[in-house]
Amino acid sequence: MSYVRIDSPRRIRTPRRVAVLSVHTSPLAQPGTGDAGGMNVYVWQTSLELARRGVEVEIFTRATASSDEPVVDAAPGVRVRNVVAGPFEGLDKRDLPAQLCSFAAGVLRAEARQEPGYFDLIHSHYWLSGQVGWLARDRWGVPLVHTAHTLAAVKNSALAVGDTAEPPARVIGEQQVSDEADRLIVNTDVEARQLERLHGVARGRIDVVHPGADLRRYTPGSRSAARAALGLADDEVVLTFVGRIQPLKAPDLLLRAAAPLIAAHPERRIRVLVVGGPSGSGLDRPDALIGLARDLGITDSVTFLPPRAPDDLVQVYRASDLVVVPSYNESFGLVAVEAQAAGTPVLAADVGGLSVAVADGVSGRLVQGHDDAAWTAALADLTADRNLRDRLAAGAAAHAARFSWAGTVDGLLAGYEAAARQSGSGLYLRSRSTGPARRGPARSLSLDPTPDELSLAAGGRR
Repeated sequence: MSYVRIDSPRRIRTPRRVAVLSVHTSPLAQPGTGDAGGMNVYVWQTSLELARRGVEVEIFTRATASSDEPVVDAAPGVRVRNVVAGPFEGLDKRDLPAQLCSFAAGVLRAEARQEPGYFDLIHSHYWLSGQVGWLARDRWGVPLVHTAHTLAAVKNSALAVGDTAEPPARVIGEQQVSDEADRLIVNTDVEARQLERLHGVARGRIDVVHPGADLRRYTPGSRSAARAALGLADDEVVLTFVGRIQPLKAPDLLLRAAAPLIAAHPERRIRVLVVGGPSGSGLDRPDALIGLARDLGITDSVTFLPPRAPDDLVQVYRASDLVVVPSYNESFGLVAVEAQAAGTPVLAADVGGLSVAVADGVSGRLVQGHDDAAWTAALADLTADRNLRDRLAAGAAAHAARFSWAGTVDGLLAGYEAAARQSGSGLYLRSRSTGPARRGPARSLSLDPTPDELSLAAGGRR
C-alpha cells in the first residue's frame, strides 16, 4: 500500500490567506500544562513558516480569559482570533462539544465582516476544530484540510492505568470529519494506515507530512552551563521527562523504572527531572507524582520544574543525559525531536510516530511495551555506559536535522494544492471581488446566525 508522501519541495501555488482552527487550545498558550502540548507548537510553528512564505494566517481559538484580546497580531502575517464560546474558565476538552455552535458562529461572523473570498482554505486541528471546519468549508466554498493529531480509537486501544477512555461522541465526530475533509494530513505512515483501517479513508486523500523542530533554537550547547542554570550537579546522570503530567504520557513509569537503579547504584548519582504540569485526567491528582516519588523512596533524587518557555526548554534538553518519552500513544513526539536536536539521546516507547522520531540504536533507544522491568533494564544500560550515551548523542543531532518546520510547510503547501484540485474550488485563481466558489446553492447567513441557520448551512454538502 502507498500513501501520498510529501518529502521534498517543489513549485507549489500558495494560498493568500488560510483560516487555521484550533478550538480547544491556543498556540499562544504555554505547552506542558492544561490542554497545551505538541499541537500548540505545531500550529504556531507552521503558521510562522507559512507567513514567511507570504501566506497570511488567521488562527481561531477559544478565549479562555476575560482579558484575552479579541484579535492579537501575534507575529508578522499571523493573527490570532480569540472567539468567545462558553465560560472563560473551568472547561476542558470534554466540555467543549457543547460550545461548538457558539464557536462556529464566532468564526462565521469574523469571515462575514470581510470582503468576499477572504479565505482560500481552512486547516483544522483536532476533531473539535474539524466539526467547525466542515461547516465553514460549506459556507465559504473553500477546501478543508484536517489534521487529527490523535485518534480516539487508537488512544482507547492502549489506555494507561487510571486514564479515561475517549467518549463515543468523539469517535463519531472523527469519522464525520474524516469523511468530510478534502484532505487529511498525518504525521507518519503508521497514522495513515490507522485512518484507512479505522475510518475508511481512501489512500489518495492522505498526505504524510512529518512535523519538525525549531532547528535554530534547539541546538547542542554547554551541558555544564545548562546545569548551572537549572541548579543541577555536573556529576549527576540526569533522566528527564518533559510534557503534560497525565497517565497517557506515563511520567510515573520513569519514576518506577528509575527507583531500583537509584537504590542499587548510588554511585551513578541518578537524577530524575520532571518538567511539566498536570493535564487531562492528571488534573484529578495534581500531586500524584510527588506522592509516588515519596512512596518509592526517591524524593531526594527527583526534581520537579514547571513548564518552560522554548528559550528555557533548550537548557533543560542540554542539561539532560537522556530524555525519556514513555507515552502510551504519540502521533509523532515533538519532545523527542527537540531533545535530539539539542544533542540529547532519547529513550522512548515504541508506539505511534516515536519509531520515526527516534532512530533506534542511532539517536536513542525504543522500548517495547510499558513493563517496569523492561524500562529499568534499558535505563540500566544507558546510565552505566557514558560512551554509549555519547555515541547516541552524536547520532541524535544528525537524526533530528531531518525534521524542520520548513520541510513540514513544504508538505502542507503541497497538501493544500492537492485539496484545491480535489475540491474543485478554484483555489488561488479567483478574484478577491468575485467571492468563493460554492459546492451548491449559496446559503445566506446573518452576522449573528442562529443555531437553526448554522445547522441548515452545515447540511448542504451531502
